[in-house]
Amino acid sequence: MTAAQGFCVFDTAIGPCGLAWGERGVVGVQLPEGDWEATRVRMRRRFPGAPETPPPASMQSVSLRVAALMSGRPDHLLDVELDMTGVSPFHQRVYSITRAIPPGRTLTYGEVADQLGEPGAARAVGQALGHNPFAPIVPCHRVLAARTGGGGFSAEGGVATKLRMLQIEKAQLGPEPGLFD
Repeated sequence: MTAAQGFCVFDTAIGPCGLAWGERGVVGVQLPEGDWEATRVRMRRRFPGAPETPPPASMQSVSLRVAALMSGRPDHLLDVELDMTGVSPFHQRVYSITRAIPPGRTLTYGEVADQLGEPGAARAVGQALGHNPFAPIVPCHRVLAARTGGGGFSAEGGVATKLRMLQIEKAQLGPEPGLFD
C-alpha cells in the first residue's frame, strides 16, 4: 500500500467516513466506525504518519460525491483515481468488475467470478471484497452471496450496513424489481 499524504473525515448519511490520498489518487476510504473519533482512530491505524488535514480540491470533490452517494444520489465514481499500488492483480480485477456495477444494481460473488472468467472463484471474490480498501468507491456492498442474501460485509455494522447502503440506492437484484420498493 502506498503511504498516504493526508486524510480527512467527513459526514455522510450513514455516519462519518474517512478518505486518504496520495500523489496518484485515493489511497483508501473508510466506512463509518461508529462515530467521528472511532473513524479517525481507524484512519490513523490504516495510514500511520498521514496527517489529518483539509483535503485538496480534488479530494474534497471525492468526499462530497461519496457523501451524495450515501444520501441516495446515483454516482458511479468511475472517474475517481485509485492508487492500487500493493493491491494484487486478482483483487484489482475483482475491483474493476465491482466498480462497473451501477448504483442500485447488484451481482453475486459467483457472477463476479464468472465475469473474471474464473467460475468457482466466488469465495476468492468474497475474500478480495472483504479486503477492499476503497469502499464505497469500489462498491463491494453491491455484491451479494445470492439473490436473496446479503452475505458478509466487513464494515462496522456488518450486513446491516450493507443492506442499509443498498436500501439508500433503492437496489435491484439483477433484472428483478427493486429489493426495497
